[in-house]
Amino acid sequence: MEYTEGVRFDSLGLSPEIMRAIAQREIEVSTPVQAGCIPPMMNWQDVIAKAPTGTGKTFAYGIPIVEHIDPEDESVQAVILAPTRELAIQITDEIRDLSRYKPGVRCVCLYGGQPIGRQIDTLKKRPQIVVATPGRLSDHMKRRTVRVDTAQTVVLDEADRMLDMGFIHDVTRLLDRMDKRKNLGLFSATISREVMDIAWVYQRDAAEITVREDEKNKPDIKQFRMDVSYDGKADAIEKILNETGFDRCMAFCNTKGSTERITKFLQLRGIDAECIHGDIPQKKREQVMDRFRQGKLRVFVSTDVAARGIDVDDVDIVFNCDVPDENQDYIHRIGRTGRAKRQGIAVSLIADYPSKMRIDDIAKKTRNEIVPVKFDENGKLAPA
Repeated sequence: MEYTEGVRFDSLGLSPEIMRAIAQREIEVSTPVQAGCIPPMMNWQDVIAKAPTGTGKTFAYGIPIVEHIDPEDESVQAVILAPTRELAIQITDEIRDLSRYKPGVRCVCLYGGQPIGRQIDTLKKRPQIVVATPGRLSDHMKRRTVRVDTAQTVVLDEADRMLDMGFIHDVTRLLDRMDKRKNLGLFSATISREVMDIAWVYQRDAAEITVREDEKNKPDIKQFRMDVSYDGKADAIEKILNETGFDRCMAFCNTKGSTERITKFLQLRGIDAECIHGDIPQKKREQVMDRFRQGKLRVFVSTDVAARGIDVDDVDIVFNCDVPDENQDYIHRIGRTGRAKRQGIAVSLIADYPSKMRIDDIAKKTRNEIVPVKFDENGKLAPA
């Protein structure tokens, strides 16, 4: 069923504790994906939800999960799998927010790159909700430091991304072990063949929820492209930031080397920029992300690994320092801006002919208008 409207949270029969947590966010009306998913998941029904990134999926499954937790029961009652450590951390923060007025509800986050000993100590506190990346959860299960066969609800968040990243065997092994579950939620921006296979094997009579990117929930993002020299990308970013005064910016690159280079060039121009990629230690990555979330970092440079893992509602502008290889990555990158009903801006910097061909292809396949711009003689942005 397709959902285009939200509903008032007070019409969903939620507990006073959850309503209090929601009220702290100063929201009264759900998003469409929340309106579609909360009732069936509250009734222990399987759910397969196709919804764009940034439409409130974490609350869509997080609210029913927290409502169902029995604080007296110290076994694992819910497992949420996420493709990246960044997304797992973010989900955990949201779940803890939702359960802050429910004493005895405990949540743990398990991901690679963090000392396993610290995670084992947290598991000794008997959390009922486990948020994890598939690889690290499999590690813990092999060590017998966690038992998930008691889980009643299992959720795969960003299911398409998780299966694309090669986790399908980990995921199916985990689902086979969690065979006492009452319901399984699949949440995905696209319903790929692999997602359909998982649904067919592991779900029964699932409620199908689709949230289209219509004008109401589609982010309002102005998209531009600019021809620059290979070494002129940092200059272009500096000029645009000086002209606009934006102070919450994300820049995406295709490679680790490119993120390091752009970050260094921005820093040399006196711009507060830091980067994360796969070779940067987890602790440092978390520090950089925390600075950005708190508004203490102006430009956050990243590879696509973190594109889905960061949920900041008010990014002013996204720069594509390299044009991504996949159309879907372009959508996820620019989706960092234009959230919470604000207008966003995305600028793709084009330094060679293959990039020009890619951006033309992206514009055509995603049906987005990407407007050419340049700097005029006064250094101001103008149509190209």
